[in-house]
This record gives sequence, structure tokens and C-alpha cells, in this order.
Amino acid sequence: MNYIQRRTSTFKKVNLALFAGGFSTFAILWGTQPLLPEISREFQVSPAASSLTVSSTTIALAISMLIAGSLSEVFGRKPVMTLSLALSSILSILTSFTPNFHLLLAGRILEGIALAGLPAVAMAYLGEEIEPQSLGMAMGLYISGNSIGGMSGRIISGVLTDYMNWHAALMGIGLISLLSSFIFWLLLPPSSHFESQKFEMKQLVSSLFSQFKEPGLIYLLIIGFLLSSSFVSLYNYIGFQLIEPPYNLSQTLVGFIFIVYMVGTFSSTWMGMLADKHGKRKILQFSLFILLIGGSITLDTNIWLKILGIAIFTYGFFAGHSIASSWVGKVATHDKAQAASLYLFFYYAGSSVGGTVSGTLYSNFGWSGVVSMIAILTIISIAVSIRLAMIATSRSKFSSPLNNIKKTL
Repeated sequence: MNYIQRRTSTFKKVNLALFAGGFSTFAILWGTQPLLPEISREFQVSPAASSLTVSSTTIALAISMLIAGSLSEVFGRKPVMTLSLALSSILSILTSFTPNFHLLLAGRILEGIALAGLPAVAMAYLGEEIEPQSLGMAMGLYISGNSIGGMSGRIISGVLTDYMNWHAALMGIGLISLLSSFIFWLLLPPSSHFESQKFEMKQLVSSLFSQFKEPGLIYLLIIGFLLSSSFVSLYNYIGFQLIEPPYNLSQTLVGFIFIVYMVGTFSSTWMGMLADKHGKRKILQFSLFILLIGGSITLDTNIWLKILGIAIFTYGFFAGHSIASSWVGKVATHDKAQAASLYLFFYYAGSSVGGTVSGTLYSNFGWSGVVSMIAILTIISIAVSIRLAMIATSRSKFSSPLNNIKKTL
């Protein structure tokens, strides 16, 4: 079978297309995050309640990805991803007109459902089409598009809200995402190794639950849940702290804090390449330690040290997420799109649960409560990654599911 190789024009088109798709998806997904203080003020709701504009979208996304991944096994990878991008962009534009908090939440839930197609399928597409020795790099480039999209969505939202209002912010994100969707459709090559299945609900459900028989995948699901919980906890509430004394930053300046996402763009690609070379286990654990150190630094009240801590935290997060994402495709023994969507279900479920729970901690204990939660979750993630390595090295080499883990170390 001929796979797409690095340094070819097709490889560049695939990565540019998925970069654009990831940009669109995550600009929409996280576009309301820097607006949480403004939403809380305008609609007279608590910080935890305002965070539902993020959490409701991510939980809808998480649930819908289980369906989207299965649908792509029937209708194909590119059609599902293209439809997802177009619908979510249009919904973002429509959501900008919502006049009250409940309609805003309803619109964000619909966006989460529409957004599911790309993240549920992109990893499976790359796993099927890219040569194995270049998969880590390709996955890292895709996730770098996610990081730039998330960063840009936050910055655009912050600036447009300061100079206009949050309605204009969501409108701007929707229009930019619509353009990115067109670029994706134009550049992404159709699947070459995809084999369509008949739509049989019983078989799809059975296949989905059979993924839990793979112990290595279970541990990756836990890591994804904990990583996302930590990440969203930090970024949901850092804005609340920075607009208050002694910082008193504007929405525009708070939005530009998210420029530290650029380190995530670098780390996801660079650490993915290191994982291809030195083994996913070692680099994943190193990434988690980096995340833990960065989160701890944000406890310092000095604004520059706080920003440095956010940058280090972001570096570790995107590196860890990139490695865990690429590992899923190797561990899964069948229906890789389902396995990928299952990982992302846990990932976004983690962001929904963590984002809401940390809001309660912030209201009661301030920033130290949020950082304490992040530290606990990260330590658990490190312990789980060690357990994953133990399974990979201790089981018999004749056990075919575990062989998939060993081959990735």
C-alpha cells in the first residue's frame, strides 16, 4: 500500500488542509473563553455559569464525536469533515445574534454537535494515509493548527469585544472559519485506504465497546481526560484573575495573553518528532512534568512570571496531547476512527467536567484552588503513564493487542 510520504506535495496539502480545519474548529470551540467575564457581567451569571458557554459546547462535541466517528466509517472521512466545518461556521455566525443567555447556550450546544466531524475523524485519516514514520510529525502539525486556531479565536474575541461587543466577536470568528472550511475542502485529498462499511448500528455499537478490551487504550483515555481537565481549568479562569486587581487588564490584553499558544504550535510538532525517535512513553512523561512545573509557576503574583508559567504549561500540554493522540491510532486494533473519537470523547468530557468543577474551586479558593486541582490531575496522569509503560513491557509478546503498544515504545 502506498502511503503519503514526507516532503511530497501531497503531504504538504494534507497538512495545510488539516491545519486549516483544526484552525476553524478550535477558533469556534474556544471563541467564548476570553469572553466569560463579559458574559458573566452582561447576563448577571456566576463565573461557573458563564463557563457553560464553553462546557456545553465541549460536552456536546464529546458525545457527538462517538457518532461522527462511526458515520465516517460508512460515508467516508473527507465528506464528514467537510460538512462538519461548513455547518459549524454557519452556526457560529447565527449564534452571534442571540439576545439572551439561554439562547446562547442552545446555539453553543448546536455548534458542539456540528464541530464533532473534524476532530473525530482527522486522526483516523492521518493514521490511514500517512506513512508510519512520519505520523508523529503530521499529527503534531494538525494539532498545531488546533493551537493556532484556539489562540486566534481567543485573541479575535478579546479585541472585537473591546472595540465592539461579543456579538461581533462571534460573527468574526464564524466568517474566518467559513473561509478556512473552503481551504480544507479544496486541498484535502480523498482517502486512498478507506474501506466503507455498511451502516449497521448493532455492529457499530459492538465495535465501539470492544475498544475497551485494549488496556493500553483505556489508559490513554484517562490521560486525555485529565490533560483536558487541567488545560481548560487554567484557561477558563485566568481571564477572571487578570481583569481584577492588581492587574486590571482589558479584554484585549487578556486576549493577547493567549498568544502563548504559539509555544503549543512548536511543542506539538517538535515533541511529536522526538516521540517518533525516542519513544512515546519517555516524551509523554517528560511533557507531563513540564505541564506540572508551568502550572505551579502561575501561582506567582508577578505578571511576567505568571505569563511564563502559562507558556510552559501550554508547551507541556500540547506536547502531551500530540503524543497521546498519535499513540491511539497505533494501539487500536480495529475501527481506528472509533478509537480516535473515543479518545476525544474522554478528552472533551474532561474539559467539560474540569472546566465546571474548577469554576467552583476558583469561586471558593481563588487561583490557588485551580492550580491545586491541576497539580493533582497531572500527578495522576504521570502515574497512569507509568502504568501504561509497565503494561507494555511486562505482558507476553505473543499477546497481539499488547504488541501494538510495544511497537509504539
